[in-house]
Amino acid sequence: MALGGRLAGLVVLGLLLVALPGGWLAGYFILLLIALGVDLALAAAIAPIRLTRTASAAVRLGETGETVLRLRNTGSRPLRAQVRDAWVPSAGSTPRSHWVQIPRGEARTLTSALRPTRRGERPAAQVTIRSFGPLRLAARQRRVSVPGVIKVLPAFTSRRFLPEKLSRLRQIDGAVLVHQRGQGSEFDSLREYVLGDDVRAIDWRATARSGDVVVRTWRPERDRHVILVVDTGRTAASRIADAPRLDAALDASLLLAAVAARAGDRIGLVAADVAVRARMSLTGGPELLPGLVAALTPLEPHLVETDPQLLAAEVRRRSAQRALVVVFGALDSGSAESGLLPLVRALVARHQVVVASVADPRLGELAASRSDLAEVYAAAAAERALAQRREVSQRLAALGVRVVDAPVDIFASRVADAYLDLKAAGRL
Repeated sequence: MALGGRLAGLVVLGLLLVALPGGWLAGYFILLLIALGVDLALAAAIAPIRLTRTASAAVRLGETGETVLRLRNTGSRPLRAQVRDAWVPSAGSTPRSHWVQIPRGEARTLTSALRPTRRGERPAAQVTIRSFGPLRLAARQRRVSVPGVIKVLPAFTSRRFLPEKLSRLRQIDGAVLVHQRGQGSEFDSLREYVLGDDVRAIDWRATARSGDVVVRTWRPERDRHVILVVDTGRTAASRIADAPRLDAALDASLLLAAVAARAGDRIGLVAADVAVRARMSLTGGPELLPGLVAALTPLEPHLVETDPQLLAAEVRRRSAQRALVVVFGALDSGSAESGLLPLVRALVARHQVVVASVADPRLGELAASRSDLAEVYAAAAAERALAQRREVSQRLAALGVRVVDAPVDIFASRVADAYLDLKAAGRL
């Protein structure tokens, strides 16, 4: 049972009658108790109320969705109720509660807005129903479990870079790309020789057939393999710009996949720490982005040290041929020694490797602030951390690895640029 606000007001009113003579006060509270019992008896039972929930459509992080709850009154009395459709706090459900009146045999729908603050699957909690009597002095109360979930997709804020990257891809993939065959290129077409063309590109058989000098043109090879390796270990949980490092990796993965899909390449995914958290076989075409989003959405960081041998073995399973492997990890010295560097050494012999790590702008701010003794110590620690990142980057570069170390606002763009640079150089 739950007490209504009107009852509290009537109790306060009764206390104001203390000064009245005789048994007025006792009589007042006896009448109030009788009214309370009658009101509660007239309240509709909650057991006959049937609740169903319409499945909520997926939304991107930062956007607003909705949940629809349907109540059908199969009881013998009209329902006057306050209904709270509770969700986990990160689902951002509003309003807090609904007031509803449902005559017997009828149904009503309640719609709540959901503005999630975290990516992944946000589940519904219990629905609380308070069924009031006609005086609304007291209510029957019951909690009912009505399962529901809203899938919150990555925000994909880097999609603003997509037109720029596709424009550059068209330039790379244009008709006059490469006049000489190289690694990562394939035959495109024949055309007439023009002044300045490399004579080594002349196709002598076609020239003999046509009577005009004809040259071959080449373009970057399509259907190349790109494998995204996402470290979901403890370093992925560190927050940069008020978001986990993992979220920046997912955003960059989506931008890179969108560009690679347009380029005709295929994308695979491995996300792991001490266990594989998500995997996707090599996929291209229109199925790529939906499949990648579905694989990335539920990922969460785990506070464990990543097993580099597990990641290397999963990469080998994804592609037997030479591929571009993009590793999203951390350049911190401690974690790199035990995780990133062993992983890269296991991959560079067979694959072209790019290591992408989000730079923390807070380190630069701490290194520049030296107004008092505490800030001097903080600056020294920040300088040491920055120096260690540079050292790890140099060691990776010595292994032939392309390193992307950029702030979160341009991180995804730099990762896509690394892919396009390799594409333009014919190294994929």
